[in-house]
Amino acid sequence: MPVLSRFYGIIIRMYFLQKEHNPPHIHAIYNDDVAAIDFMTGKVLEGYLPPKALAMVQEWITLHKDELKEIWETQDFRSISPLE
Repeated sequence: MPVLSRFYGIIIRMYFLQKEHNPPHIHAIYNDDVAAIDFMTGKVLEGYLPPKALAMVQEWITLHKDELKEIWETQDFRSISPLE
C-alpha cells in the first residue's frame, strides 16, 4: 500500500485498485490506531483515530482533495506534501 504522505506521526496510505472499491478513501495510521476515511466527505468509514489526529487528517484532506481524487482515478501514486 503506497504511502502518500507522513506528518506528525500520521501515515497516509491508499490501496492499489481502490477505484473498484468505493467510496474513494484513504487509510490513516497513527500509532496503533487505523481509520479508513472518505476523502470526499472527510468522514470515518471504518476504524478510529484520536480526535486531534483525525482533525489533522481532515485538514490535510481538505487541502489535497483534488490530488487525492486524481490519484484514486488514475492509480498514479505519488507523494503529497505533508500538513505543516
